Amino acid sequence: MRIVNSRSPRRGALQISEVANRLIDPVLARRAGISTMLLGSWDEIAGAAFADCSRPEKIAWPRRASEMAGEDGGHQPGVLTIACEGSRALFLSHQQGELIQRVNGFFGFPAIRQIRIVQKPVSPPARRRRPPRPLTGEAARHLEELVDGIEGDALKAALKRLGTAVLGRNGQPRR
Repeated sequence: MRIVNSRSPRRGALQISEVANRLIDPVLARRAGISTMLLGSWDEIAGAAFADCSRPEKIAWPRRASEMAGEDGGHQPGVLTIACEGSRALFLSHQQGELIQRVNGFFGFPAIRQIRIVQKPVSPPARRRRPPRPLTGEAARHLEELVDGIEGDALKAALKRLGTAVLGRNGQPRR
């Protein structure tokens, strides 16, 4: 579903997720210091080993003396609180260094200096759809031609997965 927004600098329709993120992100940022983009990308950031048993709860940013005085000081990294289920929290604590690097890589700057792990139940992730069936025939050849010039193996594999999902939809294009 799309909503037309006349105040947007972009012409055309907006997706509901864009509108919802614009409404929700400021609330999450104020209350938990976290964004919907981090929540939505958590599976990739945490990796297969921890995506199902953990979730980011909040980011606590340190208060700066310059902030209280009204000056514009430098950025200081915060503490990310992660909820993790039971015994998996111990394994997550051993992976803290790598997880901090992944989160900082996601943000593009050193946003996190430390991780705090809280043991508590984590709601199960949303049910995922089955992976699409592999393409055959003309569709498979067409997809191969499209990704043939891509040099990076990871990017090429991601584009193939995307192409398989898009082209394999019962032959009906989405509108």
